[in-house]
Amino acid sequence: MSEFESRAQHMIEANARYANSVHVDHLLSSPSDKLAIVTCMDVRINPYAVLGIEAGQAHILRNAGGVITDDVIRSLCLSQRSLGTRQIVLIHHTDCGLEGLDEVTLRKELLELAGVEPEWSFHSFSDPFDDVRTSMKKLSADPFISHKGHIRGFVFDVTDGQLREVERD
Repeated sequence: MSEFESRAQHMIEANARYANSVHVDHLLSSPSDKLAIVTCMDVRINPYAVLGIEAGQAHILRNAGGVITDDVIRSLCLSQRSLGTRQIVLIHHTDCGLEGLDEVTLRKELLELAGVEPEWSFHSFSDPFDDVRTSMKKLSADPFISHKGHIRGFVFDVTDGQLREVERD
């Protein structure tokens, strides 16, 4: 059995244990805290533990860098308009793989590898605090984000586990 097959089997067995012990049928699709969280996919960030929340309290959207992409806007729009969220929390972090990424070089490498450049950006940045500010501004300016009054941004420090709030400009 390959390492991947072994890992997949472990996940299937873990899911069977989960399904037998946890019942989420009482949860609604609308988050009870009316909260949507956008954060990085980095494995060092466990938004439930970091924020002291549980399943059912918030929508959690994750991607590389916690970037406010068109797809994140689409999800936040649905979260607000159809599922009742009213607050947005952004969490970026220190030591992010996008921080200082040489996007030009990576795009050239992908062109050589695949024969075509991606149509999307990697959204590299030089400072996570500035990037959070940029993300807050983007959300505040977006016409599809209905509830803009409660947007807060943080940087999670991967060395000490602390959230540091980012003030808007």
